[in-house]
Amino acid sequence: MRALTQGFLFFTYLFLAMTAGAFLWSSNLGAGAGVAAGFGVLGLFLAGHTLITAKADKAALKKEIDSVREAHRLLADAMESTQGALTELAQAIESGAVTSNEALSGEVRMLETLISQMSESLDHRMAQPEPASPFEARHRDQANVLLATIHDALAENRVDLYLQPVVSLPQRRTIFYESFTRLRAADDRVMMPSEYLSVAEGEGLVPAIDNLLLFRCAQIVRRLARQDRKVGVFCNVALSSLGDETFFPQFLEFLSENRDLNQALIFELGQATFDARGAAEARNMAKLADLGFRFSIDKVQTLDLDFADLQRSDVKFMKVAADLLIEQLLDADGASALPSLRDISAADFAGLTRRYGIELIAEKCESERQIVDILELDIGMGQGHLFGEPRAIKEAVLAETDPPAGFIRSTLRSADQRRRAG
Repeated sequence: MRALTQGFLFFTYLFLAMTAGAFLWSSNLGAGAGVAAGFGVLGLFLAGHTLITAKADKAALKKEIDSVREAHRLLADAMESTQGALTELAQAIESGAVTSNEALSGEVRMLETLISQMSESLDHRMAQPEPASPFEARHRDQANVLLATIHDALAENRVDLYLQPVVSLPQRRTIFYESFTRLRAADDRVMMPSEYLSVAEGEGLVPAIDNLLLFRCAQIVRRLARQDRKVGVFCNVALSSLGDETFFPQFLEFLSENRDLNQALIFELGQATFDARGAAEARNMAKLADLGFRFSIDKVQTLDLDFADLQRSDVKFMKVAADLLIEQLLDADGASALPSLRDISAADFAGLTRRYGIELIAEKCESERQIVDILELDIGMGQGHLFGEPRAIKEAVLAETDPPAGFIRSTLRSADQRRRAG
């Protein structure tokens, strides 16, 4: 029960105890006195129990007012009915119509009936589901609408592919692209991952999005190869896709059939995602590495990393925000950015990662001043709006990357089956 209900019940039970006490004080009937004592003990017990278990919940007060009013009405009716029956029973004893033993038995039955009614009423109210607050209801409705929008966008192939260039420094020649997915609502409004990703993850739809992204990236790489442009593509993949028992075998089968793309497709994970990988995800990453595919980590939060672990996991690229590189390597006032490798200077950091087979990429490059500092750190690649924003590929090209008929339907069907099983 909520706080207001508990407070009401406390005073109600206390009133019951006091009333029974008054009845006991004024009654000359032995049987009636016994029942009154029973009412008093019951009222005191329930009042004490309610007081002990009550918890303050100001946010629920308004929702409980109607419930309290109804409980008060039921209790008042029950007490009035019982008091009337007790009065009639006392009159019957005085007139000699019933004996004291019969009266005691009748009073006990009335007491049991009242307790049973109160217990059933309380049990019924406790069993009722908590009504959702307006905020919770609105949030649930919004999530359901968003989920339907995501599902429809996938089913109707409203999934666009965006590419952002990764350039060599200082030449600024495009040598890679990073791929991004954007979903479109029915009104062609573009949905960013920050808007839909959390809901898609909760509903098991991220592997479906990753599978579609993978298929389209493979087609883009082949199209670029036909134009004699040997440009690779970073393809983001979620941890849930790497560990999904339903989707990863499809993922692996597709890549086994397209292993000639192993130097052009690089799978990218955030540093936190990489660190959170379990045994299943690590094994599946090793299976991709056995096919010759490589990995990249981005969203790096610290430069003090386990480079040996990255090397064992076939991580070949590491993207670090330009500001973080400058702050931890150039603006450290002589302090080492790597507590585990204190002898490494700022200018040696890129050389250190190369010794582990990892190429540094400065991402989120926004200004020319940043590039001056990045070049001082001997970093050979950059990515950011300074070199080009993510752009949607043309519709004609996008049409060429559409998956085979039934691909999305089977993917969504697998996701639905997995969600129902879970």
